Amino acid sequence: MDTIFKKSENVVFRKIEDEYILVPISRQAGDVDSIFTLNEIGGRIWELIDGEISFGEIRDTIVEEFEVSSEVAGADVAGFLKQLEDIGAVKTG
Repeated sequence: MDTIFKKSENVVFRKIEDEYILVPISRQAGDVDSIFTLNEIGGRIWELIDGEISFGEIRDTIVEEFEVSSEVAGADVAGFLKQLEDIGAVKTG
């Protein structure tokens, strides 16, 4: 619950109208697999990751803003953060 996540400096985030996009800048520009689109909740989680806010605080914000239970939000946030770690977009610390 106290784990803090930091964004990788090698990832660029953009919100274009209602779409959220993550682009790793360390890969080839033509590598289409390296562009990730996020849903609204994923985009909000990305915005909350600042190197200071804990996992629990992110979960609680998602619970408040999206009217979801703490259990569901916790599982979803944990799964999403794991995916971000797997692609090198975030790290703990």
